[in-house]
Amino acid sequence: MTILFVLIPLGLVLSAGAVWAFFWAVSSGQFDDLDSPGWAVLSDGTRPKDGPPP
Repeated sequence: MTILFVLIPLGLVLSAGAVWAFFWAVSSGQFDDLDSPGWAVLSDGTRPKDGPPP
């Protein structure tokens, strides 16, 4: 029974920390552009040179 006096406040503190971290991530722009990183994987980042390969 006495473990509840530890677990309930600990659960509330961890939940509050998770909510704070979520709102911090939203306000700092972590979720602004979710599509570009996925498409960047498909791009090799190089452009073909003008002319035929050697």
